[in-house]
Amino acid sequence: MEPGYKLGSRYQIIRPLGEGGMANVYLARDLVLDKEVSVKLLRLDLRDDPQTKRRFQHEATAATRLNDPHIVGIYDVGEDHGMQFMVMQYVKGTDLKQYISKHFPIPLAQVIDIMEQVLSAVEAAHEHGIIHRDLKPQNILIDENKNVKITDFGIATASSENTMTQTNTVMGSVHYLSPEQARGSVATKRSDIYSLGIILFELLTGKVPFEGENAVSIAIKHFRSQIPSVRAINPNIPQALENVVIKATAKDPQQRYASAAEMGSDLKTSLDPSRANEKPLVINDHDNDETKVLSVKDMHEQAQNQDHQEHSDAEKQSDENDQQQSNPKHTGHKFSKRWLIGTAAGLIVLAGGAGYYFNRPIAVPNLENQTAVQAQNTLRKRHLRLGNITRTHSRTVAKGKIVRVASPDKLKFGQEVNVVVSDGVTSWKMADYVGNDYDSTAADLRDRGFTVKKKEKYSDSASKGEILKQNISAGSTVKPSDKPVVLTVSAGKKAVKIPNFRNKDISDVQSFANKHHLQLTVTNKHSDSVPTNHVIKQTPKKGSKLNEGDTLTVQVASSGNQMRTTNIQINIPFDGNGGRKENRVQVYIADAYHNLTMEYQDITINQETTINVPFTLRENQYGAYKVIRNGRAIMSATNITG
Repeated sequence: MEPGYKLGSRYQIIRPLGEGGMANVYLARDLVLDKEVSVKLLRLDLRDDPQTKRRFQHEATAATRLNDPHIVGIYDVGEDHGMQFMVMQYVKGTDLKQYISKHFPIPLAQVIDIMEQVLSAVEAAHEHGIIHRDLKPQNILIDENKNVKITDFGIATASSENTMTQTNTVMGSVHYLSPEQARGSVATKRSDIYSLGIILFELLTGKVPFEGENAVSIAIKHFRSQIPSVRAINPNIPQALENVVIKATAKDPQQRYASAAEMGSDLKTSLDPSRANEKPLVINDHDNDETKVLSVKDMHEQAQNQDHQEHSDAEKQSDENDQQQSNPKHTGHKFSKRWLIGTAAGLIVLAGGAGYYFNRPIAVPNLENQTAVQAQNTLRKRHLRLGNITRTHSRTVAKGKIVRVASPDKLKFGQEVNVVVSDGVTSWKMADYVGNDYDSTAADLRDRGFTVKKKEKYSDSASKGEILKQNISAGSTVKPSDKPVVLTVSAGKKAVKIPNFRNKDISDVQSFANKHHLQLTVTNKHSDSVPTNHVIKQTPKKGSKLNEGDTLTVQVASSGNQMRTTNIQINIPFDGNGGRKENRVQVYIADAYHNLTMEYQDITINQETTINVPFTLRENQYGAYKVIRNGRAIMSATNITG
């Protein structure tokens, strides 16, 4: 479809957006409503295929039944010169698959926000009796404002339908396919829940749980293999969040969440501190009569027990024969012969079982993203050993984690499994980390092979843990082995320990407040025991700590003259002329305890700054202030009243 073509005399094609197996999608302009829309156009080579046409019409029918902010809206369905088309809402952004690839690792709070939007849309579809059956990141769109919308209901089905149109056909994308769909069974609402669990797994780990040489091998893993632990891949993921993945991806549909809303409720609280100590969820999937392998020890004990039982039975039979027969030697001979036959049979069974046990093929487990120590423990449970470790650089697997297994898929008892371990990236284009959280940034850089060093600095404007500065400029390409990454991190506001000001002169308190950049508030009270202008009590008490900019309040003894304290806000403008990044500012005030020759505050600002200044004034007294910036007076006032 060429740009400029008018589809149905209304929708003018602008450019292609993507191609699919069934249809191509274009950006177009609705000439009637004068807005951008996306147009899905059935491929020319499939327009005469009745099954494809039914699926295309099915999508339009299913989507038009839904009206939800997180489902792509359908505006129009039509035909132009034999070409079937569907006009949909245009989502300016990307699909979730590309978003994960570009932004991984994604902060956990954002992962939950994305999933809550998806779950809301799926719940809306389920409430209308529609099962999507093909939920995957490629069918989830995310716009520039992180709003999520589900699309592509091409193989959706009504929950009331009890059979599939083709009983031997597996419908849905294999990486996100539920076990029951992989077996060719009927898809239910809980089949969509399983797919959502796989999507959550990918958001948390950056990859799908199962890979294989072909679609069949991947489908088999979905109903035979356990989903890998997300905490084994990233230990920083809370157990409560992993439990959501475990429950959503249970093999038995009855053990999954009953609805998308139930999954959403559980997910919403997964980062709460109250669930910090939650234990791993254990799903007791049905046995399905799978083959069991007995250990040699179990078989040996079983053989011994059988011999003992046969021996006891033989002795009992011998006693009975002694009472009934007159030839004890003949009876003993029969017992001995039976015992020897039983023992020989037991030894044959034992030897055969041991031979099978030690020579049976053992499937090598998935070791990707495990450390060597974790892999060693995993292999020990399978009676395998960790073999040679070779190293390679990787942009996707953290340093020290296993990239792949370099051994056959199946080995025998006690054999070694060789692995390839990541050495991080060969080189990395440094991002701008200023303003980011230190812990997550440092963990990401260490995963890529960098040595990270931390320097702390007090800051009035940046919260604790926020990165203030980095030694390697953003955009620089650097090798992890070249030099460490030094991140200067905010230690928060500087705390100062408050001394005992009782019976101290107010001028001493003011000097302390000025030195440590504290706001001072003074109240007055008549006292016969405390000298005038000396402190009666203070808030906070002795030994407490305040940060820069916090308020220290003292009550001061007065001689009886009425005094009042008022707080004045002074807005100090920033001067950026000449490329200045900082301004040095001195503030002078005049009140009952200060005069304009006494410096009240000396600060450095990098933006327009507002300060609160308390003025303590006697009756009929006026206060005053002046502000000096970079050596020049820029502000003053002489009419401050109480």
